[in-house]
Amino acid sequence: MSGEDAPAQQQNAVDQKQETKPTEEPKSEQPKTESAPAGAAEAAATPAATTEKVPEEDTFTYRALVLTGYGGYDKVKLQVKKGKPALKAGEVLVRVKACGLNFADLMARQGLYDRLPSPPVTPGMECSGVVEAVGEEVTDRKVGDKVMVLNRFGLWQEVAVVPASHTFLIPEGMSFEEAAALPVNYITAYMMLFDFGNLRPNQSVLVHAAAGGVGIAATQLCKTVKDVTVFGTASASKHETISQGGVTHTIDYRTKDYVEEVRKISPKGLDIILDPLGGSDTHKAYNLLKPMGKLITYGAANMLAGQRKNLLAVAKNWYHQFSIHTLSLIQGNKSVCGFHLGYLDGETELITQAMNIILDLYKEGKIKPRIDSTWHLEQVGDAMRKMQERNNIGKVILTTEPMPEEEKKEEAKKEDKKEDKKKEDKKKDDKKKDDGKKEEKKDDKKKEEAKKEEKKEEEKKEEAKKEEK
Repeated sequence: MSGEDAPAQQQNAVDQKQETKPTEEPKSEQPKTESAPAGAAEAAATPAATTEKVPEEDTFTYRALVLTGYGGYDKVKLQVKKGKPALKAGEVLVRVKACGLNFADLMARQGLYDRLPSPPVTPGMECSGVVEAVGEEVTDRKVGDKVMVLNRFGLWQEVAVVPASHTFLIPEGMSFEEAAALPVNYITAYMMLFDFGNLRPNQSVLVHAAAGGVGIAATQLCKTVKDVTVFGTASASKHETISQGGVTHTIDYRTKDYVEEVRKISPKGLDIILDPLGGSDTHKAYNLLKPMGKLITYGAANMLAGQRKNLLAVAKNWYHQFSIHTLSLIQGNKSVCGFHLGYLDGETELITQAMNIILDLYKEGKIKPRIDSTWHLEQVGDAMRKMQERNNIGKVILTTEPMPEEEKKEEAKKEDKKEDKKKEDKKKDDKKKDDGKKEEKKDDKKKEEAKKEEKKEEEKKEEAKKEEK
């Protein structure tokens, strides 16, 4: 990928609200008619002035998802932007058809992903679409090319300006949804398994979240190597699907200790472990490695608990942060690697090499992105919720295709129902509070009456003592 400043500049260009008047497009000169009388020329000039064409830059609008602040699902809002994004040398304008949703986007919404600039900003690291315009010095892309795009951010919108080097031609037969599902997950899985992991025949691999985007990509790539044993963690309802996809041993992490389950089958441990969890799970992963084994950590999903940032989960993750002395590595004959695709945006050649191999594997039918579900931009909150609650099997996709009016009405009804439910829940909560207060008052009254009774009893005893005297 190109330098880190480039994407930020692109976002600024895209977000620009026409503070300065755009440069008008050069007008084509009308052919001169030598015999035209002066009056006719003046008459012709008048309507031309009144019907002068408004520059496209002034009338161009497009929809974009914008992270307006850190917090819940409602912080990502659909907005309409004005002004056609400007093209610089080496850049292309892409009409976006589909966008990929990644775990990093969920963390970014909570302010836990440092590769996304501060709000307001358009998220999105991958998309697919059609090249609509090319800038100067672009020689390997042309208008009409179907491409997939990988970028630091800024792709959850109907049009995006990116360096041409951030685009890859979509193979024949691949849908826009599949193309949007491929870059982040498959490059991540490929580089971890083969560049860091040096995966070879007869080895064993542990894939956490095996039903997720990276998990499915990693499983498919493992199956391109002979006799690789794949251990995959996922909830029980997903086991049949991931088994069919190539996972050799499925483990329900919610009801079983995956360390014990792995040890039962492979007492010596594993050759490669892909760790997106962080915290205490990284310690477990390291201890599960056999000699010459490799731990590749690429996330901290354990920090994500609930819609908004959970400080307890963040603190717990950092408290259990994995650290190791080099002497322990030497004596254990193990290696620990860290992978973060977001920090490789300057390594264009490295990314391109990996993507070319991945596309060749797709053409050979050895890998194929699995689409869990497709959502309209208007439904981004529901899409994020599905992924964050781990209810997806495969990739969650956003489509820029406008939502049909009927669906909009249905969504509006759902929102109304949600609001009604919130109000109803609030009424119930208020009633519970009122009932609680009433009960407290009753208890207080009972206590008062009990105290009065006790006082009367004491007074009676005092009277009885006096009478005895």
